[in-house]
Amino acid sequence: NLRTWSRGRSIKKIESLGSTKEQATNKEKTIVINELRLKYPLHILLKVLELSKSSYYYVVKSLSKEDKDFELKEKIIDIFNKNKKSYGYRRITRELRDQNITVNHKKVKRLMCVLGLYAKKPRVKYKSYKGDMNGTVKNLLLDKEVDEVTEKVTYKRNFTTTACNQKWTTDVSEFHISAGKLYLSPILDMHNGEIISYDISNSPNYRQIANMLDYAFSKYDNLEGLIMHSDQGWQYQMRHYHQTLKDKGVHQSMSRKGNCLDNSLMENFFGIMKNEMFYGHELEFKTLEELKKAMEEYITYYNEKRIKLKLKGMSPAQYRIHSLQLN
Repeated sequence: NLRTWSRGRSIKKIESLGSTKEQATNKEKTIVINELRLKYPLHILLKVLELSKSSYYYVVKSLSKEDKDFELKEKIIDIFNKNKKSYGYRRITRELRDQNITVNHKKVKRLMCVLGLYAKKPRVKYKSYKGDMNGTVKNLLLDKEVDEVTEKVTYKRNFTTTACNQKWTTDVSEFHISAGKLYLSPILDMHNGEIISYDISNSPNYRQIANMLDYAFSKYDNLEGLIMHSDQGWQYQMRHYHQTLKDKGVHQSMSRKGNCLDNSLMENFFGIMKNEMFYGHELEFKTLEELKKAMEEYITYYNEKRIKLKLKGMSPAQYRIHSLQLN
């Protein structure tokens, strides 16, 4: 259990300082606790190392006088933990500045290395493509470019927008735990990266696509001219999907066959989400209901709290409001 693991790690840390648990000073115990606080709750570490809370904070205060960056390190650790251990040094620097703490990004990067704080990296996603069902459409996000000298034609992806509800993208991703699988089908606005709507299902069926569309379309009176992009998954080749978009005046767009970069914005979201709330935590979810709740909470966090540097340090929801004010 958690207490047994933390006990083992604590003893090894103390031994690396040249002491045993019985010989260790309060200062050595505090140093070990600070190193392990990222992985284990403070109250468990205090109990394992037989150190009172008052003694711990007394030593912490004395250590802060020795280390001029102690308070800054504590701030960095706090931001890192509150954002699911996913923020790198750039976004942590931005958060510090939002808290009126001016510090160079290079120093934040150095301190994060000292503290052993590294943002997680994404893994490969679930693929929904199952062959050409003769329901594909062309990619509307490509700009044609012709070389004036060689007359060679190339196509460049264009994800740019000037406001919300100009270009949306969608896909399906699988979340697999021992209790079973869940499939997430979201719609993302390319302007601010916000998740407009989503549906979570026990199987990748068309009903979840219909539910996702119904909720998204119910939020807006007029989506005439909107581009809805996806890959060539079987769901998006169905006649009912084509007709639903057409009835709303929405233009359907699809990635080129075998070209995942054409839908990289959606793939990037899945990578971020799984990296920050799923990978490494699979065993923590005992039931599919627990997993579903965590997925829903993450999407709320992603939309409302998680800042993006390209959005001027705002969350997607904050940037949507900002964009509406500008327009």
